[in-house]
Amino acid sequence: MPATSQDLTLDVIRERFQELFGHAPEIIVRAPGRVNLIGEHTDYNDGFVFPAAIDRHVLMAASRRNDPQIRAFSMNFQQASTFALDRIDRVAEGPERWSNYLRAVAWALQQEGLPVQGLNCVVQGNVPLGAGLSSSAAMLVAAGLLMTAATGIDVERVRLALIAQRAEREFVGVNVGIMDQFISALGQKDHALLIDTRALTCEAVPLPASGVRIVIADTNKKRGLVDSEYNTRRAECEQAVHLLRAYLPGITALRDVDAEALQRHARALPETVLRRARHVVTENARTLESVNALKAGDIARFGALMNASHESLKIDYEVSCSELDAMVDAARSVEGVYGARMTGAGFGGCTVSLVAAEAIETFLQVVPERYRQATGLQATIYVTAAAQGAERLL
Repeated sequence: MPATSQDLTLDVIRERFQELFGHAPEIIVRAPGRVNLIGEHTDYNDGFVFPAAIDRHVLMAASRRNDPQIRAFSMNFQQASTFALDRIDRVAEGPERWSNYLRAVAWALQQEGLPVQGLNCVVQGNVPLGAGLSSSAAMLVAAGLLMTAATGIDVERVRLALIAQRAEREFVGVNVGIMDQFISALGQKDHALLIDTRALTCEAVPLPASGVRIVIADTNKKRGLVDSEYNTRRAECEQAVHLLRAYLPGITALRDVDAEALQRHARALPETVLRRARHVVTENARTLESVNALKAGDIARFGALMNASHESLKIDYEVSCSELDAMVDAARSVEGVYGARMTGAGFGGCTVSLVAAEAIETFLQVVPERYRQATGLQATIYVTAAAQGAERLL
């Protein structure tokens, strides 16, 4: 969903709700976007990821209706949309497409056998659109929390994430993994989450309390190839598992393959498929090692693993692009940057860097200019902090 407004406060959304519906909201919820520190393209391979919720989020305010309708208004689009809960249709095109995320969650809740209440609703967000920071997951998780709160149901957070994933997969039509919804629903302030996407379990790992900041740099390159190439990468990973199963009969996903086994049976795979598998296998190992480095206070090692992750995504998985590479190079040129990598699906979007606090000002001065010189594009930089996951505010 688009989320460009910076003026995101409870007072603003309350006032707009009052103007539109003539009364104050009964419920307000928020759900954050996310940045993945390491563990890219591993979630749909049953692997490990290490994201943090960020201090950019979607707010939703609502009041209950006495009829089975949802009447919603997006402050970002300045567009209204109304749909009936007994006939939820997907909007294929036009200005109401933003409402597909609300429609999707209402549909998914019904598919799960959960009641959905008619609502008046106002939505506002400041998660950057199309930057790979999971504005869609924030929208879906917020909608799920809002709709279950309206019916008085306390849905366990992992189930909330799964409902949001089902909504995006089966209604919106994007075959996503579980990471984005999971971190939006379960994120913890000042922590990143090591998520086992097979077991759907997580461990909250404290980020350094001082001295290091997470910096997100948006390339402002539109991600045109993501959907088709994402599906291609998934198919290549599945092909690798199918071919390797002849030698490793117990495996069900690349999560079950280590680097030694992959090297031993490398000749069984076409060259491209081998490179895709090698990224996933080594990325899982990097993710686990990075968490151990963080726990040990070895920020330099964590940064080196971020750098190695980017090279793997660039060379073996081929989901980077010249703009992402230029941003990473610009970031790495700054003294005090421990590591930098692309984050998200790729082909544009954002990079994430781990930056010493005393280097932030230099980063903000140097990186955008070097990126502009390399690409002709303007970068957008966000110095972020790990935020709390979805929560009800009213």
